[in-house]
Amino acid sequence: MQIQVNTDHNIEGRETLAAWIRGTVETALGRDSDHITRVEVHLTDEDGHKSGQNDKSCLMEARLEGRQPIAVSDRSETLEQAVNGAAGKLARLVESTLGRAAHLEKPQD
Repeated sequence: MQIQVNTDHNIEGRETLAAWIRGTVETALGRDSDHITRVEVHLTDEDGHKSGQNDKSCLMEARLEGRQPIAVSDRSETLEQAVNGAAGKLARLVESTLGRAAHLEKPQD
């Protein structure tokens, strides 16, 4: 599973942040990682250096083998909260998508 992290110009510490995000995504999706080819993470800080309520945004898009990409997003007051929120949502969506596909592919008795 390849994980690509993209940030806007308002976000600092990109390399350290990207390493932490990769670890967070790998942990969240670990069980289903064999079915995921790539995850793209997009981080934005809409207010830049000013603080604002829920101004940090994290969009995650997963590309599953043989399926259309799926995406989730989360907004919060900190990047950590937004990343953790999006990673949790993505893990649940991947699990649900793969579970439904397995159910549909299972032969009926």
